[in-house]
Amino acid sequence: MRVHVVGTGLIGTSLGLALTRHGDEVTLEDALPTHAALARDLGAGRLPADGEVLAPDLVVVAAPPDVTAGCVLAALSRWPAAAVTDVASVKGTVLDALRAADADLERYCGSHPMAGRERSGAVSGRHDLFDGRAWVLSPTDRTRPEVVALVTEVARAAGSVVRTLPAREHDRAVAAVSHVPQLAASLVAARLEDLDEDAVALAGQGLRDVTRIAASDPHLWTQILAGNAGAVREVVDALAADLRAVSGALAALEAGDDAPGARGTIATTIAAGNAGHARIPGKHGAAPTAYTTVRVLIPDEPGHLGRLFADVAEIGTNIEEFHLDHGLGQPFGLAEVDVVPAAAAGLAEGLTARGWRLHG
Repeated sequence: MRVHVVGTGLIGTSLGLALTRHGDEVTLEDALPTHAALARDLGAGRLPADGEVLAPDLVVVAAPPDVTAGCVLAALSRWPAAAVTDVASVKGTVLDALRAADADLERYCGSHPMAGRERSGAVSGRHDLFDGRAWVLSPTDRTRPEVVALVTEVARAAGSVVRTLPAREHDRAVAAVSHVPQLAASLVAARLEDLDEDAVALAGQGLRDVTRIAASDPHLWTQILAGNAGAVREVVDALAADLRAVSGALAALEAGDDAPGARGTIATTIAAGNAGHARIPGKHGAAPTAYTTVRVLIPDEPGHLGRLFADVAEIGTNIEEFHLDHGLGQPFGLAEVDVVPAAAAGLAEGLTARGWRLHG
């Protein structure tokens, strides 16, 4: 397949890397030629030769959300025989702009790979960025079936699992599973800015987990949230109502009031979080799986982490998830190795026999 990628940031470059490895012919374009040249040098595709007339099968617009619709319109005009998709993380505002411009929606199918990193730019691109991740297709009521098939083929070639959602449903879904989590992580992390050093030093893995995505690009996320403002506001309002209820319960307990329902409000909030967390899909989109954690004390010195992984492999256990936390002021870390419950006892026994100290 001949694919022309417009925009060589993280997503565009990663897609070029994946499709090039797949054997497709990828050409690259960016508003900043040095960005496109960098993506080329990283192996994401080639730059069109001077005067070359491209005839792509599919044009993928990987531009920032606020200019995506304009880039899609330009692509539909420049390549009247090509199918066109975009990978913006909001779909409704793009589709509205295309309808208002009377665009050729028969050749357009919006899409959104549910993949990313905290770091941006071509240099952060990875050929495996999309492996096992959902790629949402949002065809219009006029999109030709063959266009949907082309976008589907590209998404699967990149390693993704294809899902289909209308644009508005997509935007409501990502507001809850992506956009508000970004806001929540940023708001929690912002509380640390004025905290004294001794307090911040107490941070553990829980805080790191909650705030990991708070390192994201403010400029990009301002565009994303502005483009999905309505759906995000609905989720934020519901979250704010829950926070007000918790705040009221805490105020009653702080005042010494054994107010009926205060503890119940807090317990219900935590329990609702348990229920929501249990719905997050497990590996490869499968049903959620409960894992058992084997905790291993690991010296904070070169080579020990590699030795731990080698020993786990020698024991024959598959690591489902892994976390590493460092002891405050201590020369060791705590490795949390999540495995299926049936494998936990054998792993613990094998690690102990190999000289590892287990915790808990």
